[in-house]
Amino acid sequence: MIPVYLINGFLESGKTQFIKYTLSQPYFQSPGRTLLIMCEDGDEEYDDNLLKRTRTSVEPIEDEDDFCEDALKYLEKKVNPERIIIEYNGMWTLKDKKLPAGWKIEQQITLINAATFPVYYTNMRSLVAEQVRGSEMIIFNRCDSIEDLAGYKRNIKAVNSMAEIIFEDSKGEINVSLAEDLPYDLDADVIVLDDTGYAVWYIDIMDNIERYDGKTIEFIGSVIKPPKIAENEFVPGRMAMTCCADDMAFLGFVCKWDGAKDLREKEWVRVRAKIKIEHQAAYQGPGPVLYATSVQTVKEPKEPVIDFSKI
Repeated sequence: MIPVYLINGFLESGKTQFIKYTLSQPYFQSPGRTLLIMCEDGDEEYDDNLLKRTRTSVEPIEDEDDFCEDALKYLEKKVNPERIIIEYNGMWTLKDKKLPAGWKIEQQITLINAATFPVYYTNMRSLVAEQVRGSEMIIFNRCDSIEDLAGYKRNIKAVNSMAEIIFEDSKGEINVSLAEDLPYDLDADVIVLDDTGYAVWYIDIMDNIERYDGKTIEFIGSVIKPPKIAENEFVPGRMAMTCCADDMAFLGFVCKWDGAKDLREKEWVRVRAKIKIEHQAAYQGPGPVLYATSVQTVKEPKEPVIDFSKI
């Protein structure tokens, strides 16, 4: 199998600069050849000396229709690479794109210019979502003057909760300080979550699971009973629209309650529960498990679907 490193992002997101830096690092050196497939021309160019020193062959693909299995296989035969880097065009869709047999995506990374992110997220949300959905790492660069980095993080986590998100300034230094702007009081005896609070809580607990251990929360959610769930368990949660009407996800965690067997699928309930961090088969590791102290049937909310564009 040939390892493939897929680097995507919109024009001027810093893809070329990131690839140049990576190629020059000792940990990325290889005795074989590297095939670099360049799918768009930016302001940055690759230095001939760097390419020669790292045994890298640059092959352009200018049209999206040409990014196909036959063309990619031809480039493989031409270069005979040990590994492949794809500098992907952010305006091209990734959906339904197939790589040749023997090509394996080793890592997918998305670069985002923090200064232009709001424009793309507002006007091309589906493309942004497609870029980050399969990425293991999201790098926001040029974050110097951005105040709402926590909001940027929520937008990305809504689409890909498992992605590692890195914020860098214009010098490439990592900026890890995010202002806390939680719409609820973490120290309250009962953390009551409205629509915004529920969405923020769901994302925040994925990154900061320890600080919710032992906390009591209250929220309104819809009942889901997945196959093979225990008789005393159900999953209360909310449907959320992360980028468009076609991109919906159910956000919820396992809840234990003795009366769970009497609940109906899609029934609306108000849940008050204590959070415990436990190993759960559904999580394939430790995760938040809710222990309900109260479950009451309620009417469906006026806005049953949470729209992350309004969070």
